[in-house]
Amino acid sequence: MAIADSLRSKLRLPVIGSPMFIVSSPELVIEQCKAGIVGSFPALNARPEPVLDEWLTRIRTELDAYQQQHPGRRVAPFAVNQIVHSSNNRLAHDIEVCVRHKVPLWITSLQAPDAVVEAAHSYGGLVYHDVTNIKHARRALQAGVDGLILVCAGAGGHAGALSPFALLTAVREFYDGTIILSGAIANGAGILAAQALGADFAYMGTRFIASQEANAVDAYKQAIVDSTAEEIVYTNLFTGVHGNYLRSSIVNAGLDPDALPQADKSTMNFGSGSAQKAKAWRDIWGSGQSVAAIHDVPTVSELVDRLEAEYFAARERLQRDTRGWARET
Repeated sequence: MAIADSLRSKLRLPVIGSPMFIVSSPELVIEQCKAGIVGSFPALNARPEPVLDEWLTRIRTELDAYQQQHPGRRVAPFAVNQIVHSSNNRLAHDIEVCVRHKVPLWITSLQAPDAVVEAAHSYGGLVYHDVTNIKHARRALQAGVDGLILVCAGAGGHAGALSPFALLTAVREFYDGTIILSGAIANGAGILAAQALGADFAYMGTRFIASQEANAVDAYKQAIVDSTAEEIVYTNLFTGVHGNYLRSSIVNAGLDPDALPQADKSTMNFGSGSAQKAKAWRDIWGSGQSVAAIHDVPTVSELVDRLEAEYFAARERLQRDTRGWARET
């Protein structure tokens, strides 16, 4: 496993809060980092373009002040997500701003992030890339990324169709670097399970939508609390890339979740001027199958406290329950 000591020492739990369109705001990121897990946000959330500089200044200023006030606390670094796609007409601008602020961690999505890797590595930043299959994993490694985020079946938002067991096992056959695992992780036991599978970090998004600091309307948060795993719909209709969405939000948009047409991948558009009637993430709410384990809307601080308690309880339980198993000699 490959977690840099400098990063491990700043984390309370091996968790990265995934960047969520609209939902991830400075308030959420700051509270995640203060609680000891990596907080992240998509650069495209900061609109218009000058707002990105403002957000980065605020996040770093508040985290530095908090660390000075609490020198004994583990304050995690933050990450910025870049959508590497031809329709993202802000990419060059956002890369320049992030380099200027020396963003510690970058999360890249969709196409291979060669230009982002070069920019981040120019000052020592780390780049983790979202992948849903082996082909994309190999191409990202060719670009020189510092780690892979395996977005598996059950994850919220744009997700793959492979089981975490299958994809992680396959990637570990040719890669021994940092792996972040995503796919319906909502509690401390899930974080421990990700490590047991061979991952270094758990990647958690949906659980943090249902938090006080998330920039989501109350109806969205309540829908996550009320939904079951069976109510998550996997479709490529809304963005051109397959993703998981809350069934109730699809119904509320006047669509039949059981009869959704297939979209052409060429319909993908991540530009700053898109204007559709029913937008993914704003009206059609992304969510993972982890809703099955979500029953309330706590603060981030309360939630991370709970995750920590669950994590160590699961570890103790596992040690106790496996005590009777011994390797044959």
